[in-house]
Amino acid sequence: QVQLVESGGGLVQAGGSLRLSCAASGLTFSRYRMRWFRRAPGKERDFVAGINRISVSTNYADSVKGRFSISRDDAKNTVFLQMNSLKPEDTAVYFCAAQMGLGYDSRTVDYWGQGTQVTVSS
Repeated sequence: QVQLVESGGGLVQAGGSLRLSCAASGLTFSRYRMRWFRRAPGKERDFVAGINRISVSTNYADSVKGRFSISRDDAKNTVFLQMNSLKPEDTAVYFCAAQMGLGYDSRTVDYWGQGTQVTVSS
């Protein structure tokens, strides 16, 4: 049974930082491309950041480029999202996702985490 468990969300003031973690189990982690998505209140779930196998490449949504950084530790089956210079518009539920295939669309995701709330106050 595959499980993706996010942690590290919370309430932070604008300009602050948070580091999200996603611990994976039940899959050969190193074989999966990992993604972070988010869903803001009243909006669709959108791609935030992605990292491919053995950290060969990363990709970011334009809205977070230069502020967020995705990384992975295959020895610990964990993917991270370092979020700096947070803005109120970053407020959302953040989801970890794993996929074998290419792409940065939610339709290509094989497994989802339950999500963790990030709230940025102004």
